[in-house]
Amino acid sequence: MTRTDKMLCTLYAAFAAVALVGTQWALVDFLRSPDNDLAAMTDRLTANDVVGFVSIDLGVVALVAAVFMVVEGRRIRLPWWWVYVVLVFLVAVSVAFPLFLIGRTRHLAGQRGVSAPS
Repeated sequence: MTRTDKMLCTLYAAFAAVALVGTQWALVDFLRSPDNDLAAMTDRLTANDVVGFVSIDLGVVALVAAVFMVVEGRRIRLPWWWVYVVLVFLVAVSVAFPLFLIGRTRHLAGQRGVSAPS
C-alpha cells in the first residue's frame, strides 16, 4: 500500500469509529427510553420537516451506497463485499461505507502490488 492508501484508510477508519460511537449511542438512548417501539421511531423520523428531510436524505444515501457496494465489490472481486451491504442496514451507512472504502482501498492496493513489474 502506498502512503496515500494508508492515510486514506486511517481517515476512513476514524470516520467509521466516530460514526459507530455516535449512532450506537443514539440507538442505546432510544432503546432505554420508555417510547422505544417502532411506532415511536417512525414518529420521531417524521417529527418535523427538518427531521423528515434528514431521514429521506440518509435513506437515499444508504440505498445508493448499498448499490455502489454491490456493483463495485463485484467488479473488483472484493471478498466479502456483501457484509458491507448488510452493515448498511444493521449498523449504519455512516459506519459501513467507510469500512467498505477501507476494504476497497486495501484490495486495490494488493492488486497493484501483484501486477506491478518487479
